Amino acid sequence: MESSQVVDAKGLVCPMPIVYTKKAMDKLEPGQILEVHATDRGALADVPAWAKAAGHTLIEQKEVANVLMFFIEKV
Repeated sequence: MESSQVVDAKGLVCPMPIVYTKKAMDKLEPGQILEVHATDRGALADVPAWAKAAGHTLIEQKEVANVLMFFIEKV
């Protein structure tokens, strides 16, 4: 999946992954995809909940080598 931007939130704890995600998402155009990398397990609940509340679409989420990866489309 091709992302328009990647947010590296590895090593950060709540609420910082969401703060970085929101700031990056604000700069994107509708239809662009933001890729978020996080290691805080709380992001498993926080990122999807934030995306839904903000009206964006969580396209995919997966874990690779203990890094949580989220792909969010700006609506």
